[in-house]
Amino acid sequence: MSVEFDAVLAAAARIEGHVHRTPVLTCATLDRMAGASLFFKCENLQKVGAFKMRGAANAVLSLSPADAERGVATHSSGNHAQALACAARARGIPATIVMPSTAPEVKRAAVAGYGAAIVTCEPTLAAREAALREVVARTGATFIPPYDDDRIIAGQGTAALELADQAPGLDWVLCPVGGGGLLAGTAIAAQALLPGVRVVGAEPEGADDTARSLACGRRLPAENPRSVCDGLLTSVGERNFVVIQRRVHAIWTVSDDAVVAAMRLLFERMKLVVEPSGAIGLAAAFAHAGDLAGARVGIILSGGNVDLGRLPWPVAARES
Repeated sequence: MSVEFDAVLAAAARIEGHVHRTPVLTCATLDRMAGASLFFKCENLQKVGAFKMRGAANAVLSLSPADAERGVATHSSGNHAQALACAARARGIPATIVMPSTAPEVKRAAVAGYGAAIVTCEPTLAAREAALREVVARTGATFIPPYDDDRIIAGQGTAALELADQAPGLDWVLCPVGGGGLLAGTAIAAQALLPGVRVVGAEPEGADDTARSLACGRRLPAENPRSVCDGLLTSVGERNFVVIQRRVHAIWTVSDDAVVAAMRLLFERMKLVVEPSGAIGLAAAFAHAGDLAGARVGIILSGGNVDLGRLPWPVAARES
């Protein structure tokens, strides 16, 4: 059954006080560059540094007391792992995260810091799924997927719910798309609150499975996806694709070079730490300035978890 707007409203009530109501910021310089009025929803300032906290909190808080007592589990090496661990700690229940051996140590440390148990596996999808099945069988924990889940979609939609209140009268909303949980939730909330709004997914050229899927009318897997947007490399989920087909105006693909340029502008002009996946909406706005000319445009900056030692542009050496 597809998620509807009332599920987003219920999620907003459920997670209130457990997530930040993130600010919407503007920048006159970027408005001039885009030829439009841009309103940035700063999910890079969300708990755990990404919108993922919304869906994880909604899923965890939706559990019955009996299910919650047995805990939650997932497999992830990214923001979902941290979000689920954080949400579980807030409810006082156990969380087990299956992480590949190749996961960066900083991410493992963050997950452990939230009190979750970590199970290490080989860096293949088959190994991750096998390890997760063992955890669920042993503990009775509830599996919380990262995006292909109604509770996750509804929770992610609360970002657009806030955006519509903070920046009324938007003509467009631009949103990153990887697994599609954020885009699906955004489309549901935005269309319920902003009459005539057009919701667009922004996707890397090197990981364009959602664009290809919409073009042919059926869900296609990602084929050797490559992009600086590491959070957008996964294939779009089944539930998410159903919503996207019905509600999303278009998918705009952009190059990695355009993403990095947009990311740098956000650092320099707005003093915002935004990861490549989060900056792709601004890159799409620049690439489609003709479509957006003079419009009011909401852009969701989905996350800000950046390894500052590996920024995707040259960093001048310090003077000795």
